[in-house]
Amino acid sequence: MTTRLRPVRTRHPLRTIGAVACVVLGLGLIGGAATGSWLTGDSSADPAAPTGYTHTRGLWHSVPVNTLFPPTLKGDGAGPGGADRVWTRIAVAPDDGCAPALDPLLLKSLQTVGCTRVLRATYTDATASNVTTVGMIFTEADADAMRALSSRFTSEGLDERTDLMPRTLPAEGTVAARFGDRQRASWTVSVLTEMPVVVYAVSGFADGRPVTDPQPAGEAKAQGATSAPAQAGLGHEAKGIADRIEGGLRKTVSTATEKPE
Repeated sequence: MTTRLRPVRTRHPLRTIGAVACVVLGLGLIGGAATGSWLTGDSSADPAAPTGYTHTRGLWHSVPVNTLFPPTLKGDGAGPGGADRVWTRIAVAPDDGCAPALDPLLLKSLQTVGCTRVLRATYTDATASNVTTVGMIFTEADADAMRALSSRFTSEGLDERTDLMPRTLPAEGTVAARFGDRQRASWTVSVLTEMPVVVYAVSGFADGRPVTDPQPAGEAKAQGATSAPAQAGLGHEAKGIADRIEGGLRKTVSTATEKPE
């Protein structure tokens, strides 16, 4: 038995050309959109990108000083042996450029992230025997650059080099009047990776005595450390104040970037 096949109608040439054109146009639009996202760094193409970077860059002039540097800081368990600490702010510097506020060598170590502004304040402990300057360095960097800087500081030990110690903020008429470069005893530098900021703190004695053996806070806090900064708890002072300023900054950024429900 044989079956008669139904004849197939020949497609009109104009219809064929139109269909091909639609396919090519559609692929072009899709490719163009993808390319545009890649060129412009569309956040939807990179859902893991930190959301606080853009907002944080303007915090130095948009957030009240009492939010960034509270008048009083409580350090529960932050002292030697887990003792509680309370620090009082005694001086705040106007926002400043990077060159006046930072040592040239420290500024050079930050050149890959582009320092834009520095905020500083000085605190004293409850006995007014110790003083600590804490600062925030705002940079131009993106997340990749900040991660690279953080890795470099860690791998090369830049945060422990005495020639990269941050500068102090002395204040006339206060217990920090004689808190200069020679009085620096302990310090800490923290490169944040979720925002373009470096937080640091440097501590010393309020009586103006010079320190010949400054130690990074990690070493000065170590059990059994016998240096003058360690015995005076100055490593705890620097780290305790830096941690609280850093924590407050994170909270400020998190609150500001929360999406309303």
